[in-house]
Amino acid sequence: MIKEKRNILIIAAVIVYLFSTGVSYAAYNFWGQGNSQIISPLPGDEESEGGRFVLDTSGPRDQECSLNGAYFTKAEREVWEKRRPLTVMIENHQESRPQSGLSQADIIYEAVAEGGITRFLAVFYCGAAAGSLEPYNIGPVRSARTYFLDWASEYGDYPLYNHVGGAGQCNDSTVYEDAKALCQISEYGWKDKGSWGDMDQFALPYTACRREPERTGQTRATEHTLYCNNFNLWEIAAQRGLTNKTQKTGNSWDENFRSWPFKEEANLNDRGEISPKFSFWNSQSAYDVSWQYNKEKNIYERLNGGQPHKDFLSDQQLTAKVVVVQFAREQGSVDEHKHLIYQTTGSGQAIVFQDGQVIKGTWKKESRLARTRFFDGSGREIRFNRGQIWIEVLPAGNKVAY
Repeated sequence: MIKEKRNILIIAAVIVYLFSTGVSYAAYNFWGQGNSQIISPLPGDEESEGGRFVLDTSGPRDQECSLNGAYFTKAEREVWEKRRPLTVMIENHQESRPQSGLSQADIIYEAVAEGGITRFLAVFYCGAAAGSLEPYNIGPVRSARTYFLDWASEYGDYPLYNHVGGAGQCNDSTVYEDAKALCQISEYGWKDKGSWGDMDQFALPYTACRREPERTGQTRATEHTLYCNNFNLWEIAAQRGLTNKTQKTGNSWDENFRSWPFKEEANLNDRGEISPKFSFWNSQSAYDVSWQYNKEKNIYERLNGGQPHKDFLSDQQLTAKVVVVQFAREQGSVDEHKHLIYQTTGSGQAIVFQDGQVIKGTWKKESRLARTRFFDGSGREIRFNRGQIWIEVLPAGNKVAY
């Protein structure tokens, strides 16, 4: 009799589990992905690996991305319009190459973090909507810097900002006041209930970020090994009340967002042949950048330190449709930690490369939350080609060869 009761209880438990799992999966597909067709999640994936999925993107590409003007499918739009942009600090130390996920970003900012070593702020939104079969698909993720916060702030009052720690809590007397990135994150409200967009790895579960010291085939030092799952980061943001709307204010993330103007690319016969190259610091040739222009494809192919710069996930060379060089005043080292400060607001000189041609002009950003805008020599706002855009922030006075 006792054995029969035990069997009944086991069967009941299994039924409840299967029912709850089915309801959860159905709810996710209904609320999380709308009517978009999902080819994955893949059967048999371990729960710890998080939400791997890939959309069917075979439809017409007629949906414009507000970040870089590129066209995507309706299925992709149905995903990204329920989210807000995710900005991620990705390092560029030689030990970190090849990085993962940069090719999926819509916009990438590059500036020196310390000692002439550059770091990226990759902005994921439209290009990442199709998903990835790699569970930890972006990285290596590194620490926060104040000037990158100012660029992240262009993507909503409370952007999603993924990093690993950073420079300076508010009470850290060893850090220069304007370099205290962690302090500023708190002051901006990015850690408040209903607007908690700060994605510091130290406050995230293993399903969102983990260390992979041998990912690239060679054992790397710990600081070069953190990779995150952008799908899970967006899920965590939604749980915190940050979807396309902000729980704290009820506003859409893009209520005050100003998109850059875009244009169709030049015909083959109207394209130039200009390829820019430059250094951030003359003492660090491993971080020199060359953008080789491919006239047939109308793209710029990136070389870093004289070598083709590739995305680890695709093994393809990184490319850009538009390369913007933004000259900014550099201040530093400003404290014992050798932190730097870069001018992000105000105005300065800029050079834009697209269609194999060059446009000399200026940049302007009125406040932390304002969009950086770019103007030609006549004062007209520059219209960008549609596709991935790289913003290369060089110290004012540096030379660009082309």
